Amino acid sequence: MEDEDGGIEDPVPNKLTRGKFGKDPTVETSFLSDRGVEDADKVRGRLRSKLNVKGCGNKWVREQEQIKNEALQITYSYWDGTGHRRVIQARKGDSIGEFLRSVQQQLAPEFREIRTTSVENLLYVKEDLIIPHQHSFYELIVNKARGKSGPLFHFDVHEDVCTTADATIEKDESHAGKVAERHWYEKNKRIFPASRWEVCI
Repeated sequence: MEDEDGGIEDPVPNKLTRGKFGKDPTVETSFLSDRGVEDADKVRGRLRSKLNVKGCGNKWVREQEQIKNEALQITYSYWDGTGHRRVIQARKGDSIGEFLRSVQQQLAPEFREIRTTSVENLLYVKEDLIIPHQHSFYELIVNKARGKSGPLFHFDVHEDVCTTADATIEKDESHAGKVAERHWYEKNKRIFPASRWEVCI
C-alpha cells in the first residue's frame, strides 16, 4: 500500500510513544523531607522545638518525667512451683529488667537458686503474659495494657479474677505478677500454670 507521499505504508500501525513522566519543576516541595537524610533524632528534635515554641512542650515533658519518678508498690510472687508473695517498691519509669534486678536482690538471701542466676534468666509474668525486659511500667500504665485475664497496669492484688462467673463484664481486678526462673519455666512449661503463659510482644 502506498501512502500520500508515494512511499510504502507499513501494514502495522505505529505504536503511540509515551513520554516519560518526571518531576514538575514548578511544584513547591520545600516542605517535604528528603528520603534517608533525616534520621529519627532530627525529626524528634524538630518536633520538640515546635512544642517549645508554643510553650507547652517543656511542661508536658516535665510532667511525664514526674510521673515516671513516682513510686509504685508492686506485689509479686516468686514462683518455683509454689508462690512466695512479696512486695517491692519501684518507680513507674523502671523497666521490667530493672525491677527484676531489685527482685533478685530482695530474694537472694532466702533462695539459693536466685543468688546464682542472672537477671536475664528471670521472667516477669503478669496476667499469663511474659513481659519482655525492655518494657517499662510506665508504658503498661499509659497504654492501659490488658493481659489474658486482667489488666497489666494494676500491680496491687485484688480478688481472684477466676472466681467471677461472667467473663463478658470488664473488670479491673488483677492477680499478683509472678517472677520465675527461665530454667524452671522451660522445664515446667507443659504444666499448669506455666502452660498458660505466653510471651507478650
